[in-house]
Amino acid sequence: MRFEAISWERLAEAVADRVDRAEPGDGSDWLKVGVDGAPVAPGAEFADRIADALRLRGRSVLVVATGGFLRPASLRFEHGKQDPDAFYTDWYDTGALWREVFGPLEPGGSGKVLPDLWNPVTDRATRSPAVPLPPGGVLVVHGPFLLGHWYPFDLKLHLRLSPGALARGTDQPWTLPAFRRYEQEVGPTDTADAVIRADDARRPAWTGFRD
Repeated sequence: MRFEAISWERLAEAVADRVDRAEPGDGSDWLKVGVDGAPVAPGAEFADRIADALRLRGRSVLVVATGGFLRPASLRFEHGKQDPDAFYTDWYDTGALWREVFGPLEPGGSGKVLPDLWNPVTDRATRSPAVPLPPGGVLVVHGPFLLGHWYPFDLKLHLRLSPGALARGTDQPWTLPAFRRYEQEVGPTDTADAVIRADDARRPAWTGFRD
């Protein structure tokens, strides 16, 4: 896999260019972009850069973090607080993401997306109101393990960290087996439309888009 050095600003513009030329693959009125990456990767910052670039082009954008869709602590920690298999399969409420985020953007959907559902600090529902995304708008979702759930992304971006960079960057080393499992079972570098190497967040590099 060959990588070309690029800045985050140019990356965001390249993604915005691609989105401007794309059509929703499911026949709906909304485009969906996934920014997949471990929590230590700059996924939130990159998602915001993409959103800013699209808004400058007149597009309505909603950014959603999967961290707002964690399951309650009683379910996340059923097998202990440091179980990598539970972290991989049980921490994120994929059903709620399908229902509250992707469901409203299906063909004929209301366009009203719930931006978050659960606050892991208070371990209570956030009670956030749904946000209307007008037709022609773009949903940008960021978080880990995004490419293993058949989410209907029109553009899939993977922030790649080498095992060494991931180990150095995380303050939760017990999660590392979950990311190894993700690599083995899903192969995000093969699944994504573009891969961004982010071992050094100051010097990203990417593969370009796969046609």
